[in-house]
Amino acid sequence: MLASDVTAKRFRPTKFRQGYDQGEVDTFLDRVHATLAGYEQGRPVEPLTPEEVTNARFTPTAWREGYAQGEVDDFLDEVVVALRQAQQRRR
Repeated sequence: MLASDVTAKRFRPTKFRQGYDQGEVDTFLDRVHATLAGYEQGRPVEPLTPEEVTNARFTPTAWREGYAQGEVDDFLDEVVVALRQAQQRRR
């Protein structure tokens, strides 16, 4: 996974059912992007760890638009794998 993959990722919006707060997810993905970009450039600055991604929690939404929880969770699972691979390459 590349930093550009994070930037290009789009999640299905939800309304009238529970989703994740879009702003919180977007802010977290900015950190994921910065971490992956740092690995790509050979100089990660304050990189996220796979554990931080696994432990990330977002405010649920119900009556306002959010991101589909399953899609976000699945993508974050992919991010965890990518971060583990990036850490292995740096060793």
